[in-house]
Amino acid sequence: MGQVEVSSRLGLSELAPRLVQSEIRAMSVACDAMGGVNLAQGVCDTEVPEVVAEGAIRAIRDGLNIYTRLDGIPRLRRAIAEKVARTLGIVVDPEREVLVTSGVTGAFQAAAMALLNPGDEVLVFEPFYGYHVNTLSSLRVAAVAVALTAPVGELGWGLDLAAVRAAITPKTRGMVINTPSNPAGKVFTRFELEGLAGIAEEFDLFVFTDEIYEHFVYGGATHLSPASIPGMRERTILMSGFSKTFSVTGWRVGYLIADARWLGSIGYFHDLTYVCAPAPMQQGVADGVEQLGEDFYSGLAMEHEVKRTMIVEALREARMTPHVPDGAYYVLASAAGLPGATAAEKARALLAKTGVASVAGSAFFRPGKGEDLLRFCFAKKDKDLMEACRRLRELR
Repeated sequence: MGQVEVSSRLGLSELAPRLVQSEIRAMSVACDAMGGVNLAQGVCDTEVPEVVAEGAIRAIRDGLNIYTRLDGIPRLRRAIAEKVARTLGIVVDPEREVLVTSGVTGAFQAAAMALLNPGDEVLVFEPFYGYHVNTLSSLRVAAVAVALTAPVGELGWGLDLAAVRAAITPKTRGMVINTPSNPAGKVFTRFELEGLAGIAEEFDLFVFTDEIYEHFVYGGATHLSPASIPGMRERTILMSGFSKTFSVTGWRVGYLIADARWLGSIGYFHDLTYVCAPAPMQQGVADGVEQLGEDFYSGLAMEHEVKRTMIVEALREARMTPHVPDGAYYVLASAAGLPGATAAEKARALLAKTGVASVAGSAFFRPGKGEDLLRFCFAKKDKDLMEACRRLRELR
């Protein structure tokens, strides 16, 4: 599988100048200023399912606009419990083990505040999602990067369990598993998750799982929650939500599932920071979870697989070799042929030449890495994605 770079600790001084969200926002602002096509930010601007939108509107008109219980409205918690039992095979108590959150970001913030202490270390897999690293750093928890092996030919991003084990120290308290992952689109396999589960049990680690892209899987890939691995239920903090699935990223409705012994403390910190997820939006999401069947979720995957094909083919024609993702809705592509010394400069050069906004790959790596990569989001309306693809092809 090739040479693997063993982890290194990410200090606050290294991260402060490289805050990922700032780079994404900066590219979005620059794109808007020139009237370009924004493939930088994962806003997921496809259509909201009617049942979800109408449910929220009805809730507002019915006056359901006040605070909810800190753990969310009962019927949404019940619907989430039924959903994870049906799709993941995990049985949970909606009264004691389900917390409705302000997105996965709110879930992770609250969980990290409840279960980690300053000076702890948590493993993250590189390329990583900046919010995970920055959230840990904001709490004075050290993110320890373990590099995935880069794709070679038909092989996707790989995991070296020996590198994971080598990264663990007496300060290690947990690991973050994002599957399917942003930005790499990696879907962790059962073999990989079982290996990570063994390490987590051996060293008594929490496993924080971000599964927000669980319904965006392609080809032969299958989403498997780490919480479903035998022995992992008690130590896994499962986080997911509806921002991507229902195209409501601005609604901020997610959820967290954890053993009852952890949920009380996590709920306390979520209440302290966010109070609750928006009340009428919880009602609309509950309608969607209750009423949309398997055909909706399978159709979502098929729709985005077509979009994936569109962007991958355009990038290939633009001579920007893409790493084809197995899940999520991002593509990392080579920017080696673009002018600029850094990925940020290359992203701005591409925007200036084509009007297509991307994100510097360096935003998802430790300093000095990812400088020849750009990330493109393909969760766009077809007409906008087609226009972006047309512009990218002009690079030929």
